[in-house]
Formats: sequence, structure tokens, C-alpha cells
Amino acid sequence: MKILHRLEDFTFDGPVVLTQGTFDGIHLGHQKILKRIVNEAKKSHAKSVLLTFYPHPRLVLYPDDNELKLLTTLHEKSDWLREFGLDYLIVLPFTKELSRLEPYEFVKMLNSHLNITKFIIGYDHRFGKNREGDIDDLMEYAKIFEFEVEEISRHDIDDCKVSSSTIRTSILEGNVVQAGKLLGRRFALTGQVIHGEKRGSKLGYPTANIRQTDSYKISPATGVYAVCVKLYSTDQVLGGMMNIGTKPTFGNGEVNMEVNIFDFTADLYGQEITIEFVDRLRDEIKFANVDGLIHQLKIDEANARNLLKNVCA
Repeated sequence: MKILHRLEDFTFDGPVVLTQGTFDGIHLGHQKILKRIVNEAKKSHAKSVLLTFYPHPRLVLYPDDNELKLLTTLHEKSDWLREFGLDYLIVLPFTKELSRLEPYEFVKMLNSHLNITKFIIGYDHRFGKNREGDIDDLMEYAKIFEFEVEEISRHDIDDCKVSSSTIRTSILEGNVVQAGKLLGRRFALTGQVIHGEKRGSKLGYPTANIRQTDSYKISPATGVYAVCVKLYSTDQVLGGMMNIGTKPTFGNGEVNMEVNIFDFTADLYGQEITIEFVDRLRDEIKFANVDGLIHQLKIDEANARNLLKNVCA
């Protein structure tokens, strides 16, 4: 899959099967569309293309809106899209100028750079200024620019019983198992290992403290989780247990993310790692003393290791 950031860089002059949207999470509903454009492109000897935007339009149009929580960062989205056999991912920089394009002008712009033979969209797809363009508009423009339009039906999408909002709710509630089912893979987040208070080492459970790469990426509810940890430096995937919370026993009050990686002691400071959430073990608890915390950590470790048998690979 080739990744481009300008329409001008798309130099293939053959036929294109196109879809367009944010595709946040690349959940099961999105996957139906992706599989459809890839299969259609192969059948018609065309190239499959997904056009998306970065940053997310809401971050540009409503910069003071702190409520936006996305399921995937651009890096994660790009990695997962490779699995579907797409030929091209075009990531257009989203600007206020682009947001002002009328629906017709937007499609005209795409058609001037891409030899679109088929435009495949989901049933609720909107485009152009104020998201005013819809399927009826696209059908009219298709007559002008001579391409086909295929709409993936509401039944086909809803048959997956999935939406991005449903997945977000599951994650915010800590139900990472349900989120994983709806995504078609385990929910994950990526972050950089930073220096912490090193209290875990004193407890016998050294942890890597994580700072998320993107502040707008959603994170699960506070609690303790069984996780798989991808270490890019060693190309390993190891089991572990992760705590998200305020460490109430020690009372620092700030929400932190820290992961204890099983059977691993190397220095990871400054490195980027990815955490895949397998299951939630328990709520965050305030203990009366350190001995009580250590006792619970041993239970958590046993439970996590049991859950992760033959899982992390």
C-alpha cells in the first residue's frame, strides 16, 4: 500500500475504485467497504484507493472542542489498512479552505486527479461543505464525470451491529472484550515510555510508564488490564498487566498509564510501544498499606498470565 499526502502525487492514470471517509477504528462496518473496493478493483483491473483526512476535520473546525476521542491514530490506521490489500491510501491535509468546498467542487477536485471508475460509499456518507453532499448528489455528479456509484446498504452495515460510538462507549466503560469484537481485533494504544516514580520496582513489579502519542486518542476506563505489549525495538510481543488510574494508595491524583511486562527487564525509556487490551481484571483499588497492594498484584499477575496463555503473538 502506497501512502500519499497530495492528490498531485497520484500518478497512476488507469482506472480507480475509490472510497472516502475518516474510517476511525476501521471497525467491522468499515471493513465491509474496504473489502468491497479491493475486490472490485481486482475484478476490473483497477487500483483501490481510500481517501481520508488528517487532522480529523473536527480538530480543525472546532479547535476548542476537547470532547473528540478517536479510536485510531493516523499511524495505527495506516498500519491496519495494509492488512486489506489496498493499493493506495491518500491522506489529504484537512484545512478550513478544503472544508469550504461545495460538494460538486469537492468531487470535481477528486475527479481531476483520479480516474474514478467507481465510487463506493457507506449508506450514511456525507461530503463537501457542512457535509451537505449525499448519495443523491453523488449520483448526479457521477453522470457528469462518468463514474459508477455503489452504496453499501444500511442493512449490510447494520448487520455488523457496530458503530464507532458503540465502540467508544465500550472502551470508556472498560469493556475491552466487547470493543475488540466490534473492531474485529483487540483495541490498542501506542505511546512512548517515559520516566516515572520507579515505585513499581520497589514493589517487585517494575513498570513502563506510558505517554500516549496523540492526546485525542481514546483510552479505557481506569482499572487493571491483561495486555499484550508490542516492542518495536526487539520485534517481540509479550504479555503483561497494565494499570490506568490515579494510584489511590499513594494519592498523587493524576491519571497515569503503566505496564508491567512479564519476563522482561530491558530499558525501554524513550521507545514507542503498543498496548493491546485483552481483558479487564478489576477496578482500581485503594489499599490500606503496601503489603495489601503487593498481595493484590500477585493475584493480578496470576490472573493475567492465565488469560494470556497462547494469546500474545
